[in-house]
Order: sequence, then C-alpha cells, then structure tokens
Amino acid sequence: MQRNRLHYFGFIILTIGLGLLSRTRFVPAVIYPYLGDMLYALMFFFITGFVFTRLPTWKVVLISVAFCWLIELSQLYQGHWINTLRSNRLGGLILGYGFLWSDLVSYTVGGIFGAFLESLYRKQLSNRSGREQ
Repeated sequence: MQRNRLHYFGFIILTIGLGLLSRTRFVPAVIYPYLGDMLYALMFFFITGFVFTRLPTWKVVLISVAFCWLIELSQLYQGHWINTLRSNRLGGLILGYGFLWSDLVSYTVGGIFGAFLESLYRKQLSNRSGREQ
C-alpha cells in the first residue's frame, strides 16, 4: 500500500506542533526529558514515509531511527562551527546540544511508535475501503 503524501504532510505538521508543545510547562516532569525526543523520531518517521511512499514500514523505522541516532552521535563533536549552528534556536532544535544515552532510547521508541500509528492508520483505511464496497 502506498502512503498518501498529503496525509503524511499533515502528520508531520501535527508532530512538529506537538513537539513544540512538549517543551512547555504543561508536560509532566517525569516525561519531559523524553517526550520531545520521541516526537522528534516520530516526525522523522513521517518524513521518511512522506519521501519513500512505497518503502516497507520496518525500513521506514530503521531509516528514521538511524537518522536520529546519527544526529545524537554528532553531539559528541563540539566544534566551533557546529556549536554556532546549535546556538541558533532552529539549529538547536534540529541538531540538539549534548549527547545523552537516554535520547537513543527515546528515538527508538519514537520510531516504533510511528510503525504502530501507521498500522492503525492503514487498518482504518482498509476498514473504510471495505465499507465503501
């Protein structure tokens, strides 16, 4: 089944909004350190699905989680030029600031959660198309 780019674009925008909200005081302290990173990986899951509309879900998970892991590992490098990028709000949101092992777990959970949401989405679509026939 091919992914609908318009739907995935909406999922990306929604996830960005939730990610920005996850950095507010309304999020409980116990999940605050992890929620944003999980949503970051979820956003990359949807971006990967948007770009590769026919790729199997498990490959979308692998690509999106690997991309997030690479960004996290890049935080081990603290060169002047990249820290200058990180000092900008957008650069900091994209590249992060410092390496944390827990972020790798959050990214993995986000990718798996994306696969779960996609399976629910596809089930909903198949139920809808079954009723229309």
